[in-house]
Amino acid sequence: MRKGAKAAVVGVVFVGMLGGAGYGTFNLVDALNGDDAGAAGAEAEVRKSGPPTDGEVKQASRDFFAAWEKNEPAEAAALTNNSAKAGPLLTSYGESARITGVKITPGTASGATVPFTVRATVSYDGKSKPLSYASRLTVVRGVTTGKALVDWRPAVVHPALKGMDDTLVTAEAKAPPIEAVDRDGGVVTKEKYPSLSPILDALRAKYGEKAGGVAGVEMVVRHAEEGSADTPLLTIVEGEAGKLPTTLSARAQAAAEKAVMKYPQSSVVAVRPSTGEVLAVANNRTDGWNAAFLGQAAPGSTMKIVSAAAFIDHGVTTASGPAPCPPEATWQSQTFHNLKGLDPNENATLSESFARSCNTAFVKYADDLKVDTLTAEARDGFGIGPVWSTGVPTFDGSVPASGGPDTAAALIGQGQVQMNPLTMASVTATAMTGAFRQPVIVPQSLDGRELAKARGLAPGTVQQLRSMMNRTATSGTAAQVMAGLGGRIGAKTGSAETDGNATSNSWFTGYRDDVAAAALVQDGGHGSDAAGPLVAAVLRAGG
Repeated sequence: MRKGAKAAVVGVVFVGMLGGAGYGTFNLVDALNGDDAGAAGAEAEVRKSGPPTDGEVKQASRDFFAAWEKNEPAEAAALTNNSAKAGPLLTSYGESARITGVKITPGTASGATVPFTVRATVSYDGKSKPLSYASRLTVVRGVTTGKALVDWRPAVVHPALKGMDDTLVTAEAKAPPIEAVDRDGGVVTKEKYPSLSPILDALRAKYGEKAGGVAGVEMVVRHAEEGSADTPLLTIVEGEAGKLPTTLSARAQAAAEKAVMKYPQSSVVAVRPSTGEVLAVANNRTDGWNAAFLGQAAPGSTMKIVSAAAFIDHGVTTASGPAPCPPEATWQSQTFHNLKGLDPNENATLSESFARSCNTAFVKYADDLKVDTLTAEARDGFGIGPVWSTGVPTFDGSVPASGGPDTAAALIGQGQVQMNPLTMASVTATAMTGAFRQPVIVPQSLDGRELAKARGLAPGTVQQLRSMMNRTATSGTAAQVMAGLGGRIGAKTGSAETDGNATSNSWFTGYRDDVAAAALVQDGGHGSDAAGPLVAAVLRAGG
């Protein structure tokens, strides 16, 4: 609460004490004089505890809505449990967003949560458009005051506000609108493919002017995160869209969008190995984040594709060579285990240990590699390390040269290794073809940007990786998921443990003919449990 607002509230309270036939004055004076009766009358109200009552929920939300409707941001912010953050956003609502005539209609409360609809008008330079949307708030008990307060989240003001410092702005758009088209010339829209929303925004921000459009006036979410594109919410003055070609496949994208809806917090990417073109990218996340391109997570046993290549390239073993699978393996005082139910096999080959996803077989060879061997293999063979230029912001993977137990952990996709579905789809494409082709979502010819390069893999290494991935897809841990897929197929399952979570993340990557795909489902369990069906669905659709 601002100092001025606080003083005003105190003043109102004092006037109230002086009113009421002098009752407040009498008790205040008696209390100062030590009168017991007066002291009892002036005793401070006991601070409440426990969940807010239905009556408190109704009153707190009603007061908040009233202050919001009257464009009193300081008063509305004071009714939340984070006035320092609520104040600026509620102020921007009427100022930089130019929203007026706010009318809020609450719905039926569910416990402490109150749904509501907002109807208002957005105006700019004599032009106006109606605004309508739904949101919700939750009432909580103030920690220090015991009062019933609105639990502050930016999404209370508008559901498109995700970051704590995001704000609303109505102004001339930073970039002209685009009409994105897929590889066959079909128009790609957010309405048809909701997962593409952040990607289309990023493409517009980078290529809007290059595509030849004319900017209009819009109300947008301006994200606090540096480099993030605005999220358009309402068009006040129409701009003129420029046509922007993409590498997306409508068929693959539709399959990806449908597939991720089966599991919360899931992401999938498909690429064309022969060209590096991104065919599909989809996310199903509560935060709307493009985790498929920007995520940073341990990839689990899908990383064994890179590890196996390192073994082969450095003469440690071969696909048909030894890779014993003991029940446990210790490296630098850290003991590694296999997934529950995996029978040990001291006579296993690398191909068998790969197909069965035996962790200990890979950890046992940590002594045969240098600290930076896996880093170099990832960089030179698979293009993980150089900065990529896909056309939109991406996290391009990280395989640091880490010592200690992390050296062994990295071989099974744990430790400090960080990937996402985009990077793992690319790893799979490289394993299939032997050539690293940096993924792109808009043609390089559009702007002549420089793409990342890597040496790629030797033909003998590629042949062995394909053989092991095919074995995994036909008789190994991925067989059930990949059943029924014809053509050239290969796969690798993975599960990655994360701190504080009882259930591992589910990873799966695979290829079929000229399509490679990878998926991640947070807290999804084994790779074949959740991520596998997503990849299979996309591979089945083709590119």
